[in-house]
Amino acid sequence: MSSRPAMRPLTSRMWGGEPLRLRGHRVAWLVPAALLVLVVGLDWNTGGDFRMITWIIVVPGIAAALCGVWATALFAVISCVAYVLMNLAWSEQYRTGWPDFVLVVGGGAVAVATCVLRLRAGRYVGHLQDVAETTRSTVLRPLPPHWAGMEQAAIYLPADTTARVGGDFYDIQPSRYGTRVILGDVQGKGLQAVTAAAAVLGCFREWGYHAADLAVVADRLETRMRRYQAYSAVMGLAAEEDRFATAALLGFPPMSGHDADPLDEIAQADPSQFPRPTPYEMEMVDFGHEMPLAVSPRGVREIETVPVLPLGLSALVRTVFAVQRFRVAADETLLLVTDGVTEARDRAGEFFPLVERIGARVAADAELVRPVRLVEVVRDEVLRHTGGRLTDDTTILAVRRAGGSDWPREPPARTRTRTGPAPAPSPAPPADRPPPGAGPPPADRTP
Repeated sequence: MSSRPAMRPLTSRMWGGEPLRLRGHRVAWLVPAALLVLVVGLDWNTGGDFRMITWIIVVPGIAAALCGVWATALFAVISCVAYVLMNLAWSEQYRTGWPDFVLVVGGGAVAVATCVLRLRAGRYVGHLQDVAETTRSTVLRPLPPHWAGMEQAAIYLPADTTARVGGDFYDIQPSRYGTRVILGDVQGKGLQAVTAAAAVLGCFREWGYHAADLAVVADRLETRMRRYQAYSAVMGLAAEEDRFATAALLGFPPMSGHDADPLDEIAQADPSQFPRPTPYEMEMVDFGHEMPLAVSPRGVREIETVPVLPLGLSALVRTVFAVQRFRVAADETLLLVTDGVTEARDRAGEFFPLVERIGARVAADAELVRPVRLVEVVRDEVLRHTGGRLTDDTTILAVRRAGGSDWPREPPARTRTRTGPAPAPSPAPPADRPPPGAGPPPADRTP
């Protein structure tokens, strides 16, 4: 699911084109036209001691704010012609004279020049917004709704609505060892946190693909953050030296016997390639991030984790990256959020009750466990709670095995924690020998 509204059409409406439309037709010209008729009508119906025709200078000024260059120039010419005709309609003693006519002509010329500058500024702002959107798409690359055996949806709401990019980050990386997911929040917000988020994501995309063990991915992320801090110190970027990031790093096991090639983009995004989802055991490293939630038609449960220090703080104490394992039912959707959600406040200063609010909505409509519906519900509830005023970057990510709610359910088991590499899988029995407990092979009836 994309959370990126189209920027250029908005820019065109604000700057580069006519903002007023009615059933698809441009009607911006009606505003200066109505003002022109009003000024002429008032001047015709008032006495000679109170002439209003000079106010016609406002007409091209209004056109410059709403219309294009040619429309503004046309209204400037019409205003000059209307001024002359209305002035000639009065007797000599009531005419306003040539000084006011020069004022109307000068006002029309200024209006045309202003319209040209407005449109030029609009094109420049549109270019800047394109650059900001490209930067955002580079840091937070768009993801298909079905990817690497997962069904996912994400919504990102930056606190800096002008830059449209900030310190929150997320991504999904398929690999031959399973699917890796990350969601995090760089300390700080806005443009200052973008470079750190980009560094972490670049490292995740590489090591999430190559490393067999999630603990190795976690270690490389920490090393990358420390390298970023060291580089910032050398460059004299004092605000960046101590920057850190919280993150939730998840590892979904490979779907044995049905995995698509990680380099086959078509197979990775084709739901027909995904096998029937079953309960599975997932790995996670919690870098001091918000607690993940498992949402199913039965309700919402918090997945209690043992966090380690946030990324970039391993210099304070030696860190052992604990890879925790917990069971996830086939119909459960994992919900990950940043503190922009959990720390959202209403006018009374009350925090947003995420678990209670989502639990109530899911109880009323079980279809809300679908990722695309779930992130929309969280977004709407947060905006309703805060009255639309976000003070921090807000990211909502929901993932589940493709087709999760359509298959049998199994209650999750108790969470287990391990450190170090994952245990090696048990070897498969030889092809010519049945597995333990299986009966003798059927007799060969081939003639």
